[in-house]
Amino acid sequence: MDTVQVSTTKIPTPFSHNHASNLLQLSNGDLLCCWFGGSREGKADVSILCSRLYKGKQEWEEPVVLKGDLERSEQNPILFVTPVDELWLIYTAQIDIHQDSAIVYVRKSKDNGKTWTDPSVLFDTPGSFVRNPPVILQDQTIILPAYYSKKSSNGFLGDDYSVVKVSKDNGETWEEYEVLQSKGLVHMSIVSVNNRLVAFFRSRRADSVYISTSADEGKTWTAPMQTELPNNNASVQATVAKNGDIFLIYNHINAEMAPPKENRPPWFDKADMDGLNLETLKSATWGVVRSPLKVARSSDEGATWREVVTVADEDSVSSEVDYPEFSYPSILLDENGLLHTSFTFLRNHIQHSVWKIT
Repeated sequence: MDTVQVSTTKIPTPFSHNHASNLLQLSNGDLLCCWFGGSREGKADVSILCSRLYKGKQEWEEPVVLKGDLERSEQNPILFVTPVDELWLIYTAQIDIHQDSAIVYVRKSKDNGKTWTDPSVLFDTPGSFVRNPPVILQDQTIILPAYYSKKSSNGFLGDDYSVVKVSKDNGETWEEYEVLQSKGLVHMSIVSVNNRLVAFFRSRRADSVYISTSADEGKTWTAPMQTELPNNNASVQATVAKNGDIFLIYNHINAEMAPPKENRPPWFDKADMDGLNLETLKSATWGVVRSPLKVARSSDEGATWREVVTVADEDSVSSEVDYPEFSYPSILLDENGLLHTSFTFLRNHIQHSVWKIT
């Protein structure tokens, strides 16, 4: 299989710290990219940004900064179009680095993201989190992956678990279904293949990408199992081709391959974690390098994988950096079959790369 890079573009940003992008192609062919940016993750100035790439253009527009809650760090935005053709932007909002304080907001647009409603609370249970977009079934049921970010017994993340939110009335009301045995498995990314749902998870244990399936529209899930793909306690995302092949973008590394120097998330201010005993954070593994970033392809619903392309690695930067990070990716196949990826580039900006796969 040959893979050719068509383009790679830096998406403009006014901020020094940028992370957690998601892509969406609109019905008119435009691309939207949303992410969060500010001074540093967890700070109250962190806001949601949204940039547009007009169909046929090469350069992304300057992003719109959407700040709703001045007291909270707004993070993890996702975009999707509801069955009634309303564009939704969903994101989390937390107090400082305390993800167990997060709630979920929504903004809506009826003009393809040119204007947005004021934010309103979508899910108000503390610790509510999202990362990956929903699947919309043929009967217009919305299946939204989510998770609860919970303090572990040691005082930091590790006891998180995944759920799905299901709506049959265009997001007016939601039913919630827990993914059993998903403790420590988050950032669930769902695709629909052959009349069942296949989901992939980030692992707080920094061991492997995990997989689970549902045959009843997300109400029950098989026990998550390890795949052959490694995971470094960082986000993954999947998409599915017309022929049923699954493409997964992920960091091809884990804690066994690259043990971290210390069990600490390096993207926070160290002062923000002074109250934690880092020696006892055994429920999650932090600090595994987030490079390389790769795409793999499965033709058997996630049972086996083959590498498609290395999207970014240390060779992508001109000088040595202490913590090379190419992470929190998004992936989509456009109307022409081109593979689009967006990802955090050293937290400096969001990078958009396009690939032709033959």
